[in-house]
Amino acid sequence: MTIPECILIISGSGRMLAQAAKNAGLKPLVIDLFADLDTQYYAEAFKQVPSLAEQDLSAAVDYFIERYAVGHFIYGSGFEYYPESLCYLASRLRLLGNSADTFAALHDKSVFFSRLERLAIPYPDVCFCPPVAADKWLVKPMQGQGGLGIKHYQPKDAIDSAVYWQKYQAGTQHSVLFLAAGKKVQVIGFNTQWTIALSEAQAFIFSGIINSCELLDEHKERITAWLQQLVCEFGLKGLNSLDFIQTGDTIFVLEINPRPSASMQLYDADLLIRHIKASQGELTDYAPSYAGYAGYQIVYAQQDVMIPDGFEWPDGCMDLPDFGVMCRTGQPVCSIIAHQKQAHLVMNALQIKQFNLQKVFNTHGI
Repeated sequence: MTIPECILIISGSGRMLAQAAKNAGLKPLVIDLFADLDTQYYAEAFKQVPSLAEQDLSAAVDYFIERYAVGHFIYGSGFEYYPESLCYLASRLRLLGNSADTFAALHDKSVFFSRLERLAIPYPDVCFCPPVAADKWLVKPMQGQGGLGIKHYQPKDAIDSAVYWQKYQAGTQHSVLFLAAGKKVQVIGFNTQWTIALSEAQAFIFSGIINSCELLDEHKERITAWLQQLVCEFGLKGLNSLDFIQTGDTIFVLEINPRPSASMQLYDADLLIRHIKASQGELTDYAPSYAGYAGYQIVYAQQDVMIPDGFEWPDGCMDLPDFGVMCRTGQPVCSIIAHQKQAHLVMNALQIKQFNLQKVFNTHGI
């Protein structure tokens, strides 16, 4: 079992994993797209890159290997658009998490849904050519994250070739965070999440999540049984999350995120160390240490926002852009997190924090 002192974190946004690594006593080295203030604080060293394509990563990877002799890496969000980069990274460093092949299989929608079909795990109807009846269908990108590019299907719309169609299913959106070690699974927690419509073309953007879920025990047991099947089917490793939607007694699986997800930060357990151990085949006993609830929410720019010099962020804000950074309309400005003893108080606290942020923006004329 190897717990490396230095670990290279590569992600669209590396703050969450860098913070987890720092809290675990490791030395996080970060490559990401934003180099926000929090990431700079938690990272031992960092490099900002324009994309996660191999040509943009290679120089930064070389730097950290040569300067810090780093030998392991963990990946976060963003590789949905650059899955081939994982093959390159795995050729340079030891990967802690799902392999590039597993990642690719889970994002090959025809493979994923055919496996669900074979395992008799329910999912909303899907098709890979335009449906005859356009009513109540969504069009989704083959490769995407956080709901980007998902919209209601209109036959008149110009369609990118790299999409599929899924029947719209009303219900409550949930996810389950879990650890996997090849053929073993360990549920960390069930969550409720919500989306925001930023435009007609961005109608289902991930907005927030809370580690509260009103599922019946029988529903949780059913989903856990599905996870056991899926972990064996795909050989999953480390932290993953499964998104699903509930309508009454019916539950439909939507997708698996084969990497540490945003819900990771809602739990107090040392999940990064557990991710590293699970990636090497070891699952340790898990018992949550915090009796209350936590919620996380992304704040999106309602118009172009330039962060002025000396701007003082309200308490509870994180993923903070540096002074002088321009956040375009619809882009994340920052995120907020809240902890309370009751779930409804978490939701209230998130609303208050977002209101206070907007008030400070107004004060600065932003």
